[in-house]
Amino acid sequence: MEGYRILIVEDDGVIARVMEDHLKSWGYAVRCVTDFERVLEEFAAFDPQLVLMDISLPFFNGYHWCAELRKVSKVPVVFISSASDDMNLILAVNMGGDDFLSKPFELPVLTAKVQALLRRTYDFGAPAHVLSCGGAVLNVSDSSLSAGGKRVELTRNELRILQLLLENRGRIVSRESLMVRLWESDAFVDENTLTVNMTRLRKKLGSAGLSDLIQTKKGAGYLVE
Repeated sequence: MEGYRILIVEDDGVIARVMEDHLKSWGYAVRCVTDFERVLEEFAAFDPQLVLMDISLPFFNGYHWCAELRKVSKVPVVFISSASDDMNLILAVNMGGDDFLSKPFELPVLTAKVQALLRRTYDFGAPAHVLSCGGAVLNVSDSSLSAGGKRVELTRNELRILQLLLENRGRIVSRESLMVRLWESDAFVDENTLTVNMTRLRKKLGSAGLSDLIQTKKGAGYLVE
């Protein structure tokens, strides 16, 4: 079970550090959210396989962020709260949570829940892979793009184009590189085909309010910043 990435969304710094140190001692890669207005962006940047989510958070509560995560990922979420009444347990499940941990808790209980949930989830398939940029979240696993509460389905070629651009964020990607990604070789590919795919992708991005996400660099290629 070592090597799995775990994101902690907990605004109590002491509790967050204790969980982080404990889980790291078990071989997990752990990160604590630091900007509670941009939880989704930190989630996408770290691409965790499990999230430990406190319910009471600054700005928006854990239920809100779980609902946002569920728009782009099926990653397991464990809610953490000192309010362990039936209503909170029901809300946790209804909002997409996978388990519930009541404060105060013993660290061995935390470890057991984490191990069991990871085993149940990833014995049956690979975790979702997500990339983000400017409020947009690309879920590579299910070929979807989410931004501003909207979800757009992408074709295989549109996904490959956008994935390569996001993987090289801040760097210009040549048309030749895109064609190699799409068709493995640019030897027998009509450039018009790439243009058509790019046009369709930009139209879909526009429908999600992301008309300016992909920039054209004349004579060089394309850029996402």
